[in-house]
Amino acid sequence: MAQFVTTELGIKMPESKVSMIQSRLLHRVRHLGLESLDDYCEHLFSPEGAESEHVHFINAVTTNKTDFFREPAHFSYLTETVLPQFRDRRISVWSAACSSGEEPYTLAMVLSEYASARPPFGFRILATDISTKVLHRAKEAVYSKISIAPIPPALRRKYLLQSEDRASARIAPALRRQVSFHRLNFMDPDYGVREMFEVVFCRNVLIYFDRPIQQAVISKLCRNLIPGGYLFVSHSESLSGLDLPLDSLGGSCFRKQASS
Repeated sequence: MAQFVTTELGIKMPESKVSMIQSRLLHRVRHLGLESLDDYCEHLFSPEGAESEHVHFINAVTTNKTDFFREPAHFSYLTETVLPQFRDRRISVWSAACSSGEEPYTLAMVLSEYASARPPFGFRILATDISTKVLHRAKEAVYSKISIAPIPPALRRKYLLQSEDRASARIAPALRRQVSFHRLNFMDPDYGVREMFEVVFCRNVLIYFDRPIQQAVISKLCRNLIPGGYLFVSHSESLSGLDLPLDSLGGSCFRKQASS
């Protein structure tokens, strides 16, 4: 099972995490009316299970921790340094591990604020993740009161619709229309993305991969990054030692080399 997680998803699976994954999969065992994890493995690797259970397996084993305005220095750098270079055009931004939508919707708020004061600047956002479960949540765009706390009050009033009991809020339709969501597995040989992007965010996912997979994933993302485009990874992640067409700008921000 652990080897399957690594092969299919690229996620490192040390012994310390096996029991956690087994605990999550027990929910699927009960849902399917099976007797044990051994029965579940047999089902997963059967022709029927490979077709019907694969997505549920991925949803169970992937971790999806995210927040609005996570690592806020990235959004300040985006507004103050990156966007002024594209102020008279429409840009494309890719949130490559979007989880339940907090990152792409944060980007949408930041970009909308920038665009409102600087026409004809415009943007669109592609958001991808491997988990259909979190993609469904992202498309629904409903978040709890606790989840939206990091959003500045002025942006909350402008871009969120509060529920009647104010226990949750939904991203406003105009902002939701700026983001398109699609499923993508970083282990796929071809990501199927043909568009070129000025900015790519791929944060808090590389930590789950070993160095060869990090190399492969970032190399593929760079194919869709324009020369001079920007890549953001998490402050906890390093691209040091990888052979990539990128120049480090500090603060876990990189720029694709103009000749690449």
